[in-house]
Amino acid sequence: MTSGTAALQERRYRILVTGYAISSYGTFLNVVALSLYVYAVTDRALAVGVFMAVRLAAGFVAGLASAAVLARWSPKGVMFWANVAQAAALLLLVLAPDGFRTGTLFAVSAVVGASGTLFMVTLRSSIPDMVGEGRHTWANSLMVSGRSMAMVAGFASSGVVVSLLGYTAAFLVDMATFLVCALTVLLLPMPMSPARGNEEKDSQGKDVEGSQGSQEEGADGQGRRRDGRRRVPAALVALGAVPVLGLMVALRGIDALGSSSHNAALPVYSTELDADNPAVFVSVFWCVWALGNVLVQQVLQRYTKRTGRSVGALGFGLGTIAMSGTFILAFAGLPWAATVLVALLAGAADGLTEVSYTSHLQTLPSPLRTHAFGLSATVENLGFGVGMIVVAAALDVFTPLSVVGVAHGAAIVLAMVYVARVLRGRGAQEAGEAQETHEAHEAQEAVPASEAREGKQGKQVEQGEQGKGESGAGPARGGHRDGAEVSGG
Repeated sequence: MTSGTAALQERRYRILVTGYAISSYGTFLNVVALSLYVYAVTDRALAVGVFMAVRLAAGFVAGLASAAVLARWSPKGVMFWANVAQAAALLLLVLAPDGFRTGTLFAVSAVVGASGTLFMVTLRSSIPDMVGEGRHTWANSLMVSGRSMAMVAGFASSGVVVSLLGYTAAFLVDMATFLVCALTVLLLPMPMSPARGNEEKDSQGKDVEGSQGSQEEGADGQGRRRDGRRRVPAALVALGAVPVLGLMVALRGIDALGSSSHNAALPVYSTELDADNPAVFVSVFWCVWALGNVLVQQVLQRYTKRTGRSVGALGFGLGTIAMSGTFILAFAGLPWAATVLVALLAGAADGLTEVSYTSHLQTLPSPLRTHAFGLSATVENLGFGVGMIVVAAALDVFTPLSVVGVAHGAAIVLAMVYVARVLRGRGAQEAGEAQETHEAHEAQEAVPASEAREGKQGKQVEQGEQGKGESGAGPARGGHRDGAEVSGG
């Protein structure tokens, strides 16, 4: 790849990340504005819970279906229409008559949940094709940095936007952010049409397909039906394609359950600290968390550029342990200064786990990569959804510290098992490589004595010829050196 091509890829990816960050702002503004609007329309707290459940369920289903969607449509098309669908749903909500708003709200919840999941699965699985080999960590760090800053901006401004401008203005702002992201997707140098229409043609006008594509589709479409029946097994194949990947995805699901615990417990804990201004602790915590997340991305980018290495699977396990531990400490009633430091470390660890996890899954081949990210999204939605239900009930009985401690404690235990498995796998690999090196060395030393004697005799004859003729430069000298190496073996 030429430097000009790499620079063009990087520039277009930066534009896409900018659009993604803008749409992420809309997403997090959405979370607050839509939840408040559901309660305002229905006047029931249960409706807010059902609204979130519908959103998570739609994301769960979208994660399962993402591989099938990407098998039929290009990544660019999926990302574009995922943003357009969310914008259209919000416009429908704005235009809906009063009597239809409740039903429209839950339809919007389903569309936003499914489309958001499809977009993220497609983006993460397509990054290796967008930025090229060796740039995964940089690309993932840039993506996570943009989302972290957008999250803080979305949460921080949601109350102001809703209070000063109203719900309609908030929904229109959300809609505009998704349209901006859709426009940045259009700038990608990727086809919009389905993959079947992107076949190259040779000089005779015949279709030229890769062997993989031919095997997957087949002339009569039977391959697509066979692939359709094997979508779930293909996801299981993806789990077995990389060592400890299944445990990695499971840990990601438990981590999502832990995330649900601190998300639900933060408002409760903040109210206990200051009942008159409960938003202060939450706002400060998330702002410092985002700062830690952004700072660690800068460190990761420089580390990768300097060493050419990524943090990898081990970084994901260690980062999960650090992240869960710091989130538990955040509810321990520490002084403000210590809590700010804990929030900074929590954001840094969270950013580390996100980049290392995504980068590791991106090492899979393209078809398995899509299945792995789809399955991961499904597991994450399941963990977060179940966690929100369990945690909400537990917070009525137990303290925030105990609830968060149990949820994140489970993540720490599984992460320790995961780290042990990764280290054991590395040890076995290093032992195997050492054994191969030893065997190769023994094979070199096992030269028959007769061959060694013949090498010495040849060396003496060659030296005698050199004494009669040339002075030992050029090929004759090289022969002398080679003979010395053989005899010395």
